[in-house]
Amino acid sequence: MRSQKIGYARVSTLDQNLDRQTDMLRAYGVDKLYTEKMSGTRRDRPELTRLLEQLEEGDTVIVESLSRLGRSTRDLIELVELFQQKGVQLVSLKESIDTSSSTGKLLFTIMSALAQFERDVIADRTREGLQAARARGHFGGRPKTDAKKLQQALKLYRSGQYTAREIKELTGVTKSTLYRYLRT
Repeated sequence: MRSQKIGYARVSTLDQNLDRQTDMLRAYGVDKLYTEKMSGTRRDRPELTRLLEQLEEGDTVIVESLSRLGRSTRDLIELVELFQQKGVQLVSLKESIDTSSSTGKLLFTIMSALAQFERDVIADRTREGLQAARARGHFGGRPKTDAKKLQQALKLYRSGQYTAREIKELTGVTKSTLYRYLRT
């Protein structure tokens, strides 16, 4: 099993300097170092993606601060869960967190439980909202196509004299609906 120390440093703008972070990570003894200059709010961070693709079981990801790694608490928790699935440890120098220690494991177990709780609460709210809407007579999904208009659209299509666009203009039946009923 490989065991590499992989550093990740990020600053939010091109004007900011990575030196402070990279110096700390090198002093910690990282074997590889990924750096990028872009906002943490961006989902597409190419160097972080490269780091995640290179991870193997037994590796340790080292960051100067948790804020350099995750865009939000949820994003950070998702990354830590990914690390756990891959058998990778996380060390944050500023917060003195090391998931290979019992205290670090406890902290991230609590964070993972809170993330799961948040996902469950969102799902509960969604279900409750749908039930409330149904009680008021609102049902989700596409509105039903008028049967008479559909029959007219099918008849026009089968005549071979009209395009799907013309049929839509005449009947209001969309091309996708028309073709879906033709397949049945």
